[in-house]
Amino acid sequence: METPTTDSPYRALTQAQTESFRSEGFVVIGKMLDNSHLEDLLEEYDRIFAEARETQKLRNLSATDGQATDGDGEEMLQIMQMCERSIIYRRLIHDEHILDIAEDLIGPCIQLFHDQALFKPAHHGGPIHWHQDNGYWKCRPANLVSCWLTLDDVDVANGAMHLIPGSHLAAHGHERGDVLLDASVAVRGVEPVVVNLPAGGAMFHHCQTLHSTPPNRTDRQRRA
Repeated sequence: METPTTDSPYRALTQAQTESFRSEGFVVIGKMLDNSHLEDLLEEYDRIFAEARETQKLRNLSATDGQATDGDGEEMLQIMQMCERSIIYRRLIHDEHILDIAEDLIGPCIQLFHDQALFKPAHHGGPIHWHQDNGYWKCRPANLVSCWLTLDDVDVANGAMHLIPGSHLAAHGHERGDVLLDASVAVRGVEPVVVNLPAGGAMFHHCQTLHSTPPNRTDRQRRA
């Protein structure tokens, strides 16, 4: 995709932010959703996950069989295509601010690849190990960008995003699409950046940026 020109009538990001994204592979936006919008999203999020638990229409990324545990083991719960389960989340993927930032990063004519909800419950939320998203997606060219939205306050204790700056510039091998073979090599000697965000906060990252999230052992949920 072509990048936006400097004479564009609207620019959501500064030139420094877009240049940082190109060199680092991510950009932190901070608070994006207002509290009234956030309340609606949280209510709908909890409803959908409660329904999905009953029907097992979700995936536990911490379990080999993908099944939720009812609180007896680690859970890193994933629901794909929230926009197909809720009109509120369908509207969210058309949010003008989100799309403006995406356009600044990858250009116009934006297409949705997919959306997903990721839930680390309190006390037994499981980790996500180092990986590149495109290790799963295998898109060519590798020019996708993700918007990560936090619905709770997120810090290192309850599962904040850790990223390796500059790692988007090269692909790394994944086995079966779920295990990063050379993670120890890829992150050795590089200090990860930990992104703390408020509820309603956002960051954008490239599909090849190495990232991980630690487990959640706090008494707070981490909904994103």
